Amino acid sequence: MLPLTKRQREILDYLSDFIREHGYAPSLEEIGKRFGLSSLATVHKHLTNLQDKGFIKRAWNRSRSVEMVATRSGGRAIELPLLGYVAAGLPIEAVASNETITVPDTFVGKKDTYVLRVRGNSMIDEQIRDGDFVVVEDRKSAENGEMVIALLGGHDVTLKKLYREPNGRIRLQPANTMMQPIFADANEVQVQGVVVGVMRKY
Repeated sequence: MLPLTKRQREILDYLSDFIREHGYAPSLEEIGKRFGLSSLATVHKHLTNLQDKGFIKRAWNRSRSVEMVATRSGGRAIELPLLGYVAAGLPIEAVASNETITVPDTFVGKKDTYVLRVRGNSMIDEQIRDGDFVVVEDRKSAENGEMVIALLGGHDVTLKKLYREPNGRIRLQPANTMMQPIFADANEVQVQGVVVGVMRKY
């Protein structure tokens, strides 16, 4: 499943609720009226985007032909805060944003969960590329080998695998043979969260 915009999420929820209540899909006109869209072409474009992203199916020769596609778990998608960027490379300053992004509910951790956009290729061998989205469970501790969002020195944020060295130091290990690990004293590294999922927009 690919990420949805806020408006696509609203339309998808409306379609789902309408179909559950009436047993059939709303017309383009009804969708347009509900969201204040005077152009049916705009409604059509939103539905095409939802179909391209795999959330609905449509039959082109019939009105009211929208059919919901269940996410793999049969669950719903959930809107999470998109909190900015994390560096998969050299640490960068944490940048906050007010956006949200929609993810399958199977990606959502037990605790508060949010999404970060990845910059850099230091985790490429874990199939995490520049521009991908990582779904992060808000945790302040991590097991050895877990992929974490780490805050270094109070202001630089990076995405790496965390290992505790025998000498008490922390090793933040990239998944890219071209890059060196980062070593730091334990008191300089604060775990901000643990990665529980990855999404890519093609």
